[in-house]
Amino acid sequence: MRTIGIIMNGVTGRMGENQHLARSIVALRKQGGLVLPGGEVLWPDPILVGRNEQKLRRLAEKYGLERWSTDLATSLANPNDQIYFDAQVTSLRSESLRAAMQAGKHLYCEKPTAPTLAEALELVRLAEQAGVKHGVVQDKLFLPGLLKLKRVIDSGFLGKILAVRGEFGYWVFEGDWQTAQRPSWNYMKEQEGGIIVDMFCHWRYVLGHLFGDVRAVSCLGTTHIPERVNEQGQRYIATADDAAYATFELDGGIIAQMNSSWAVRVYRDELLNLQVDGTDGSAIAGLHHCKVQSRVHTPRAVWNHDEPLAHNFFNDWIEVPANATFDNGFKVQWERFLRHVVLDEPFPWNLLEGAKGVQLAELGLRSWQERRSARAGHIRSHDQCAAQSCGLRRRSRGLRSAGDDQSRSQREPGLGRHAGLSPSSLVLRPGNCRGYGHGPAWHGSELVDCQRADQPFPGGGARASGRVYRLRGWYGPSHFRRIDKH
Repeated sequence: MRTIGIIMNGVTGRMGENQHLARSIVALRKQGGLVLPGGEVLWPDPILVGRNEQKLRRLAEKYGLERWSTDLATSLANPNDQIYFDAQVTSLRSESLRAAMQAGKHLYCEKPTAPTLAEALELVRLAEQAGVKHGVVQDKLFLPGLLKLKRVIDSGFLGKILAVRGEFGYWVFEGDWQTAQRPSWNYMKEQEGGIIVDMFCHWRYVLGHLFGDVRAVSCLGTTHIPERVNEQGQRYIATADDAAYATFELDGGIIAQMNSSWAVRVYRDELLNLQVDGTDGSAIAGLHHCKVQSRVHTPRAVWNHDEPLAHNFFNDWIEVPANATFDNGFKVQWERFLRHVVLDEPFPWNLLEGAKGVQLAELGLRSWQERRSARAGHIRSHDQCAAQSCGLRRRSRGLRSAGDDQSRSQREPGLGRHAGLSPSSLVLRPGNCRGYGHGPAWHGSELVDCQRADQPFPGGGARASGRVYRLRGWYGPSHFRRIDKH
């Protein structure tokens, strides 16, 4: 038997205890460990870390665990613990992940990986620099209903997919006459709360995995319930959004509408429903079930508001059989990450994928704030960008003047502040020192190749008048406004 130590930080919360501790790591221990190829057994040995000694002791006793600590630094110093897992509130995650990297631990964490895209991308860079393996929880990919839906899509049953309609949410009690099902920090913007930040990370990987990458989003958020009662029985003002209504433009022209709300009473089969309509058929999937209707079985619907509807349209849908046994999605992904660490098996759900979720959340918030659609740029890894022989140049566009890029940024807002990671060229005018391009510089960037505009750049491209500076490095989410030193 082979033992692997896991530092589990933040599992005193609802999600951390129920899904990651009880139904994943403890479940693995109850089944005798994780069986590896060749018959070797991997035994997870967790140490529970947090700030509340009483909660940690209670959890350890409840699940028969021997190790717990309120000292993260000491836990990270133990060489027998190879993996650091983080399920803390988002505002505390980045600092702890950085400390774990410095200690040489492999990383596995909940989403969002960071409060901002800039921080999320910095974590990607630091993890790659440290040479540690890293993963992000994307549990909804392993829901039975969505696994069935993926099977339906891959079979070609739907034909060309046209549109997706999603309904997610339930009524979260205000905390006065019934205890709220969610922690109060979820409703505090200053603590990185809000349903956009929480759920758009999910929608990014769900939509991308099933249908296609998100190219643009139009979002309207709101706070339906402005006042709530916290865990101590005190009233507080909800400063974060509790509902979001969004339209996503996906690859291939697919339109996805997603309603997310913690202030909606449920009148559907499950707390998450996705309806997918295609030219040859449709499907409706939830957390566990999936139903389909083919083109030839589509009933004729006729609008007639003068008479009650006689046809039962629910009876025209057929349940998709499981044809398999589905394990807990969190546990499945934990098993894959453990195999990734000890056997180097592929694990595509890394920090870069987590950063894409943060990017979409920022785009949703920006769309809401500016009341317009926000376009999503590509986020690439360091290795992908370094492999491009063109280096910093955009082959399709070349260099643009500051004015050209400003106007393009105004027309396509996603290309400015939220384009994500992209190698590009930033044109600066010495007069006002304002930079426009596909995004701002972030940590590790530098100005290079200063030359006169009348001197051609390798590879050609348009040239701005006056002295031109090019920026080498990565671009992140906060618009680059001023450079003090030329």
